[in-house]
Amino acid sequence: MNDKYITVTSLNKYIKFKLDNDENLNEVFLRGEISNFKAHTRGHYYFTIKDENSRINAIMFASSVKTLSFMPLDGMKVLLVGRVSVYENSGTYQVYVNEMLEDGIGNLYIAYEQLKKKLMLEGLFDESRKKTIPKIPQKIGIVTAPTGAAIKDIISTIKRRWPISQTIIFPALVQGEGSKESIVEAIKKANELGTVDLLIVGRGGGSIEDLWAFNEEVVARAIYNSNIPIISAVGHEVDFTIADLVADLRAPTPTGAAEMAVPDINNIKEYLYQIKTRLIKVIMNNININKEILSRLTNSYILKNPINIYQVKEQTFANILDKLYNNVLKIIELKKYQYNNINSKLEVLNPQLTLKRGYSITKLNNKIITSINEIKQDDLLNIKVFDGNIKAKVMEE
Repeated sequence: MNDKYITVTSLNKYIKFKLDNDENLNEVFLRGEISNFKAHTRGHYYFTIKDENSRINAIMFASSVKTLSFMPLDGMKVLLVGRVSVYENSGTYQVYVNEMLEDGIGNLYIAYEQLKKKLMLEGLFDESRKKTIPKIPQKIGIVTAPTGAAIKDIISTIKRRWPISQTIIFPALVQGEGSKESIVEAIKKANELGTVDLLIVGRGGGSIEDLWAFNEEVVARAIYNSNIPIISAVGHEVDFTIADLVADLRAPTPTGAAEMAVPDINNIKEYLYQIKTRLIKVIMNNININKEILSRLTNSYILKNPINIYQVKEQTFANILDKLYNNVLKIIELKKYQYNNINSKLEVLNPQLTLKRGYSITKLNNKIITSINEIKQDDLLNIKVFDGNIKAKVMEE
């Protein structure tokens, strides 16, 4: 009875055998739009090829990639030549692409480019209008899905790098119907709170359809009009959305956004340690320099023999006094000589000396008589001689 049952591996091998031997599937020609494109480090391309109603996984190995003349992008319409087979390990069937040609641009890509051009002309991408990201934010808001790897990576990275920062989650739908409105509302709530220093807005990786909410105009304008600086963290490094262009800073991944949002506490500690080391070195150098100065002063001749300073100054002072005294004497002698000279000249004019030599002064009524015609008989005269006065009367003219 157990012979009826086969293993999963056997089933996948059988299906693979059937597909590999179906001539209709050995060479298929497909027209579709690329989505969820990823370039592997080994040179392989992994993506989804889709139309309006269906999709299928595809792989193009590095040997075939070398023949391409263009770089495939999400939203690009292409023509493919390949074969359909099953990947046994997962039991999924996919197209193994041998050739790829461009077949125009997909609708989503066209919409992306149109909105990008419109917002660029309005200046929403201008670097001059971008807000400065705070170096050490105290409160960080996170607009993303409340569950999943993205929120966990952001929070764990922030707590590891700068554990004193507070994080606030503003939950939002990040894909599907209603996601653009949900993101806009979350950004609005963060601004209304008034205490958030920095916002991280984003989600993990996905196809262009999964990320499309971040290419919506309402989301772009909500980011632009935010009073809070915003770091965008949408998808992987190769994913560029309109939100990335409008945001004040673009991070390649959610983890990268957390790393950009806060400093690394270990780096800060190392920086502070270096500052401390340099300060100690500067202080010790100053102490040693001042010690040397003090030592020179302590051992200087002047401080060891302070009396010598006094003696030198005393001698200088004594010399100055001697010079001053001599100068004063010279001035006195000069003035004395000048006095005697003037006095001699004055004595020549002194009337007392003239009287001493025998001359006299005769006055009549206190008026000096200079002529005999000025007197008459019986006038009473006053005659001044050297040692006194003589009263006289004119006896006759």
